[in-house]
Amino acid sequence: MSDHPSPVPDRTSGGASGGASDGASGGVYDLVGVGIGPFNLSLAALCDGVPGLRALFLERGPAFSWHPGLLLEGTVLQVPFMADLVTMADPTSRWSFLNYLREHERLFPFFFSERFHIPRREYDHYCRWVAEHLPSCRFDAEVTAVEWDAAEGAFAVSHRSAAGRGEGRVLARQVVLGVGTVPSVPEPLRLLPTGAPADRRVNRVLHSADYRAHRAALAALDDVTVVGAGQSGAEVVLDLLRHQDGEGRGGPYVRWLARTPAFAPMEYSKIGLEHFTPDYVDYFRSLPEATRDRLVRAQWQLYKGVSEETLADIHDELYERTIGGGRPRAELRPGVEVIAARPDDGPDGAPGYVLTCRHAEQGADFEVRTSAVVAATGYATERPSFLEPLEKLIDWDGRGRYRVDGSYRVCLDPSVTGTLYVQNAEAHTHGVGAPDLTLGAWRAATILNAAAGRTVLPVPRRTAWTTFGVPEQRAARAGRAERVERVEQVEQVEQSEEAPR
Repeated sequence: MSDHPSPVPDRTSGGASGGASDGASGGVYDLVGVGIGPFNLSLAALCDGVPGLRALFLERGPAFSWHPGLLLEGTVLQVPFMADLVTMADPTSRWSFLNYLREHERLFPFFFSERFHIPRREYDHYCRWVAEHLPSCRFDAEVTAVEWDAAEGAFAVSHRSAAGRGEGRVLARQVVLGVGTVPSVPEPLRLLPTGAPADRRVNRVLHSADYRAHRAALAALDDVTVVGAGQSGAEVVLDLLRHQDGEGRGGPYVRWLARTPAFAPMEYSKIGLEHFTPDYVDYFRSLPEATRDRLVRAQWQLYKGVSEETLADIHDELYERTIGGGRPRAELRPGVEVIAARPDDGPDGAPGYVLTCRHAEQGADFEVRTSAVVAATGYATERPSFLEPLEKLIDWDGRGRYRVDGSYRVCLDPSVTGTLYVQNAEAHTHGVGAPDLTLGAWRAATILNAAAGRTVLPVPRRTAWTTFGVPEQRAARAGRAERVERVEQVEQVEQSEEAPR
């Protein structure tokens, strides 16, 4: 089947999804999205065909791409296929995963495969199919600045093309930030030199986000250390183990280090998963900031655990190595933090590194020498440089994070009459579901309703059997959270008015 199926007929009405021009018609976009990852793509899909809504989505990359470094054979999403771009908000949408299968004549094979969790490569291909057919999505358009144009009463979004097709500027009443997160590497590993292009150490210290491009070279080394106990780390470990031969002599020695006290499975009980519901988001928002920060750290097993299937596959690979009295060429060490690292060539001159590790429970330090390091250490939110013109107009919290309300609006200076929304940068205000695909379509529908000023897509009132917190009405809890936010905004405005200018 071709990667480029025949186009889906355009069913937008009256240019509702915007066009390729930079407001050539003289109008102002109702909504401009910055970044086209799964979350803004979800919003773009839900916006498609909404009468009277002009939307445009800009992405600096040449095409949609979702974690290409981890699109390994055999890996699957950790969420069911219904957590696609639209189904949890609008199951009738033509941009659903099931319609994708229909368009590719794969409904029957999917039905007989009895899959609930689809291959990761298939999810990426599905998203590319949607992105290629939505007229509101524009690629090779890197946003360079977002500023408030008081004269126009709109945000001015400047962008440029890496392919040399020039620069552009669009006006938008509302902007949605969907730029995603960036790979996070622990400081000791960041301090390791990467060298010049001819240096033998290049690509021997990398983030798991880049693993696929270097997997063959890593598999040919003597020793590879993977740092990080989440799903990405487990998948890299499993892949490297599978590069060993059947008796475990070929391929690299595989070392798996993690700060967590155990290589633990992700919380996947039916009741436990209710932490990824709008009900829990509502409850989490009602908590004090200090409590929210503590909870996110304590709930690591909800979003940093490993699927039971992947842990079982790793165990099976290690078990195979013991047949005939052998020993696995691998070690798994939880409860260990890398506290220092330095380059250290081996006796044969082969490049390598020495990692100084600390065992948390024993309080003891030890060293390991390795040929390469893969940091499967997650991702972090980064303040995009294009927001610099708005920095003084955004209400940041004490740790430099966005203050976000229940409709995912970023709190702004009262002089700004436009609205700024954010996706996947609000775990500190909305909980561990922020980066999870499960809530993606619901959050996009929430933003769409707020942006349109009407209920375009109804959102459910009750989504969990669990009652989080004391038994009170959800509306009352949400109202209290909104009142707290308004009080905080008023206090900050008063403080800014009293401050010398």
